[in-house]
Amino acid sequence: MPELTSESTATRNQLFLLRHGENPANLSKEFSNRQVDHPLTEKGVLQAEQTADYFVEHGLDAVYSSPLKRAVQTAEIIANRYNLDVTVMEAFREIDVGSLEGRPATPADWALHAQIMNAWFDGENDAAFPDGESYDDLWTRMRSGLLRAAAGRSDQKFLVVGHGGIMTVCLKDLCRDLDVEWLRTTHWDNCAFAEIKLERQGDQLDGQLVTWNQHDHLHGLAAELVPGVPQDEESQGN
Repeated sequence: MPELTSESTATRNQLFLLRHGENPANLSKEFSNRQVDHPLTEKGVLQAEQTADYFVEHGLDAVYSSPLKRAVQTAEIIANRYNLDVTVMEAFREIDVGSLEGRPATPADWALHAQIMNAWFDGENDAAFPDGESYDDLWTRMRSGLLRAAAGRSDQKFLVVGHGGIMTVCLKDLCRDLDVEWLRTTHWDNCAFAEIKLERQGDQLDGQLVTWNQHDHLHGLAAELVPGVPQDEESQGN
């Protein structure tokens, strides 16, 4: 992986942020960021394979992944089509929801999840999950991971396979011209991706969102998408 160094000349790359394929937590609606770590379902594998078909036609120079099984498995299915290695980075792990993980998710827990996510969209960056992360914690590591992934690259396409929660909320700082109210109410489906024109200069990142929640490449069973959160909750799924 390229070293993280201060670059005085601006570099421009094409970044794809991809949510992993379906896993059992998407069906059970349990929180999953560290202790709970499921592989893909059969449908999730199919979604990853169809996503690999899409990217083979469009090209990739590098593939990065969250360390969680559902993300690594998705990334490997795609990277294998290019004979690329997958660089696993802790920076892209899903939001640490602290004590909400590891127990059956209740409506009250999901309401708290929505409350904290909305606080982050409102700019309350020090709001934190019980025994978990604040937004400041989250953006610090996401930003660090993207800086490392972009280091030494110019006019390349690279893919980060991760999670709906971290990738959605961090867009408010990665692509600062976005309408936060739109971002607050949108969603991100399994194996859907966002395409971002990413400029890096030194330690600064400036992203321009090109496409969002793109999943037209999925078909058949793979296109039977399930929501990442309970239907009545306004927050982002993991």
